[in-house]
Amino acid sequence: MRIGGSPHAVAAGLAIGIVSAWTPFLGLHILFAIPFAYLIGGSMVAAAIGTAFANPITCPIIWPLSWELGQMMLGNKVEGSHHIDLGALFAHLDLSQIWRPVLEPMLIGSLPPGLLCGAIFYAITYLAVRSFRNRRIERLTRAPERSSQ
Repeated sequence: MRIGGSPHAVAAGLAIGIVSAWTPFLGLHILFAIPFAYLIGGSMVAAAIGTAFANPITCPIIWPLSWELGQMMLGNKVEGSHHIDLGALFAHLDLSQIWRPVLEPMLIGSLPPGLLCGAIFYAITYLAVRSFRNRRIERLTRAPERSSQ
């Protein structure tokens, strides 16, 4: 609530961080969020905080959801027990082998829920910051009146 900037800047920064957190590039979320926040006039501090949306509690939900949604959006048929050996794919660290089966569907599938979460958190944060700051200003302007009486 005390991050500098307008309510829009704080909310936009947080929203960008959350959208970034939905992408499959774990560890790089902050590197995506800060430049985008800067470009749209959002708070870079709030963007960094928003990337914490991807955490050990949410990632087990984010990753399968974004992968399944991405597969559906790309028109790939997903069988009931589709198995990808991630250990074998990551053992060689060959991006070309990881891109098609894992990263591409996750990136494509992360956009709709990421944008939806970003919009929801933008609205909530904007209203909360504006309300907090208005109450604080009101409280500060009343303080001198009480001491003079």
